[in-house]
Amino acid sequence: MSTIIDDFIAPPCHAEIEILYQDEHLVLINKPTGLLSLSGKNPLNLDSVHHRLVQQFPGCTLVHRLDFGTSGLMVIARNKAINAALCQQFSQRSVTKVYTALLCGHLTDNEGVIDAPIAKDPALFPLMSICALNGKPARSRYQVVAREFRQTAGEAPMPLTRVQLIPETGRTHQLRIHCQQLGHPILGCDLYGGLISTGQQPRLMLHASALDFVHPVSGEQIHARNLSPF
Repeated sequence: MSTIIDDFIAPPCHAEIEILYQDEHLVLINKPTGLLSLSGKNPLNLDSVHHRLVQQFPGCTLVHRLDFGTSGLMVIARNKAINAALCQQFSQRSVTKVYTALLCGHLTDNEGVIDAPIAKDPALFPLMSICALNGKPARSRYQVVAREFRQTAGEAPMPLTRVQLIPETGRTHQLRIHCQQLGHPILGCDLYGGLISTGQQPRLMLHASALDFVHPVSGEQIHARNLSPF
């Protein structure tokens, strides 16, 4: 059996967490890119969404996570009962999540579905892999918003496709590896082929832009929206 060795050290994140809504039960935030959701085992990776928020909201816990490079909407529970109620919504797939992304190249189809099971492989850590034999079911939908060109210094314009991505399951790196499977990786993705030419992109071009769920106490439908910064 392979032993997972995580030697990633997150660079300092100077961006602030934006609090979009709060009540006595939960907090909605806009997570900056370049910030861990949870603190790592390495003490150099102490800074995280949870580490910062627990100072302001003692006892708060994460209901879900966003990748280090992904920005956007997260809902945080302020106590264990709320966490359990929200986690149930996520596990029952009654929560709708929509992401905005810039994909490398121009997609041919305006919309589609990627249905490809995802597996962990300790030998490849932190990479995930598509594996029909050992993978867990994973399904994502995409819809093209615009086909664009981005000018880079001294090079030909870069074709990009702006899409909305809707994950129907919640596997680790799901959107990133599914876009790679499409042949159009997310721009700025260092793990799944989204770094074009010699110019490194400043960030992963993936943003959690919509989150729909039911408030576990009031029963109100929450439709959180946060525009993409790119």
